[in-house]
Amino acid sequence: MERTLSIGYSPCPNDTYIFHALTHGKLQSGGIEFKETLQDVETLNRMTMRGALDVSKISYHALGFVRDDYCLLRSGGALGRGCGPLIVARKPMKPEELRGKLIAIPGMLTTAYLLMQLFDPSLKDITAMPFDLIMKSVESGNADAGLIIHEGRFTYQNYGLHMVADLGRWWEGATGLPIPLGCIVARRSLGAEVINQVEELIRASVLYASKCPDDSTEYIKAHAQEIEDKVVCEHIALYVNEFTLDLGEEGERAVRELMRRGEEKGIIERSRKPLFAE
Repeated sequence: MERTLSIGYSPCPNDTYIFHALTHGKLQSGGIEFKETLQDVETLNRMTMRGALDVSKISYHALGFVRDDYCLLRSGGALGRGCGPLIVARKPMKPEELRGKLIAIPGMLTTAYLLMQLFDPSLKDITAMPFDLIMKSVESGNADAGLIIHEGRFTYQNYGLHMVADLGRWWEGATGLPIPLGCIVARRSLGAEVINQVEELIRASVLYASKCPDDSTEYIKAHAQEIEDKVVCEHIALYVNEFTLDLGEEGERAVRELMRRGEEKGIIERSRKPLFAE
């Protein structure tokens, strides 16, 4: 019996690379079909908060608010080292000089914003906007600084901007752990059997992409914000790694530490539900 699940992920190269095989008939799906929705991660965060998707990529920040209804999957997410969000500005400055300045952020539920709050709780003067508008906003002077994610790591210097803080590097130094950025969640009401099947299908989709990378090239470029081959390749190489196949023990410790710190600071809600399906 065929079953159709709604799945949401971003148009960023790492996500289209990961999910292309899953949503384009490249796998033996075991009776599950997926109807995809491609949106920026903050939109997906909001959709998941409303319970609008069966499976979705969301920010780990948003995970802190949906744990009662959604569980974490071990495959398909973005977690690693040297890949955290950056705070950039038009001129060089020290991190403490950001206090009192207007900072453009890519969304209130993004992990980037959670990290910024943990990094310096006094950075409260913010304006939220789509992530791809942040660098232009800082360049034009509409914001004093910007919290950038995704391919912004590779392109901010094209806008004449300077890095003020690397929040991933700060996190790694403070915890010794990789930085959890984006995760895949599934609706708990699907049941453990279906959830585990979805998790294995996503893992198979990642493996397919690694074996047949050319298959997804057209799909990736059709949705990428930055279409230069070099930027696309750098993006995928940075955000798709061994943790994408499986969080593993270290990845799980990183997630639990991020949740713990967010709860401790009152930034995210506490939950008694287990992280994973049971």
